[in-house]
Amino acid sequence: MIEARNLSKRYGGKLAVDHLSFTVTPGKVTGFLGPNGAGKSTTMRLLLGLDRPDTGHASIGGRPYRDLADPLRTVGALLEAKAAHSGRTARNHLLCLAQTQGLLPDRVDQVISMAGLSAVARRRAGGFSLGMGRRLGIAAALLGDPGVLILDEPVNGLDPEGVLWIRNLMKRLAADGRAVFVSSHLMNEMAVTADHLIVIGQGRLLADCPTAEFIDCNSKPQVLVKTSKAAQLTQLVTSEGAQVSRNGTDVLTVTGVPAPRIAELAAAARIVVYELTPQRASLEEAFLEMTAGSLEFGDHGSSAHGGATTSQYSRSKS
Repeated sequence: MIEARNLSKRYGGKLAVDHLSFTVTPGKVTGFLGPNGAGKSTTMRLLLGLDRPDTGHASIGGRPYRDLADPLRTVGALLEAKAAHSGRTARNHLLCLAQTQGLLPDRVDQVISMAGLSAVARRRAGGFSLGMGRRLGIAAALLGDPGVLILDEPVNGLDPEGVLWIRNLMKRLAADGRAVFVSSHLMNEMAVTADHLIVIGQGRLLADCPTAEFIDCNSKPQVLVKTSKAAQLTQLVTSEGAQVSRNGTDVLTVTGVPAPRIAELAAAARIVVYELTPQRASLEEAFLEMTAGSLEFGDHGSSAHGGATTSQYSRSKS
């Protein structure tokens, strides 16, 4: 389990993390989202003891990182794509890490195989591509078979096969009862990987809830409607406050009125409807809605659709 309590960190005149509290529990993949400059990387550094907070504290497994007797066996972390010494081979890099924790060489060979590095294990890390560097970093994070994983943008630089590999790996590790905490800017990937989301903006907590709930709470219901009387049905639903966009002659996308009400209106007017399908917004759309007022660069105004407040979606945890 990862716990952050009232974390704050200022660099000069910039408050990077602002009284941030959350808990990452085992058994699920928890996505860590936020716009550029939101404080995600700083938060991860605070969790791992790489920076000292101005206020608050962080713990992993109930203890600060610096107090862990066997850190690699407790938490595995990937913060930089190419953290390995460029002159060492991939295997020697992992062997050096293993020796610091009394891990056997057999474990090194296991994670090399898990990470798909067997063919390049004897090559120098300095010649690795960004994607291969990611795989090496993930292998290092898995070295101690830890119960907690903290991964910063793990799929950056990976090809589609590599993205699928890390997605399935994170899901499998969570299913084994581990706490997996992963940041990413790839919303589509987080939508199919993360069970739970922690979203921050300008260093503050914006949301702490299941992924499906986050999408539902930060998007308006849309319904795809097919009918030969599109114009007549448009008038009926707009009179109820709906927004309607038309695609072709007989396809409508209705926002703001649920499918059952559309069906009632159509039936009362004796309008034949060929399709009535609720549409779910994407995680990207919901994320943009939530964070519209928390951007470091660009428009700092409120969302045009009225983004949700922190109190609506954060879940306080003891």
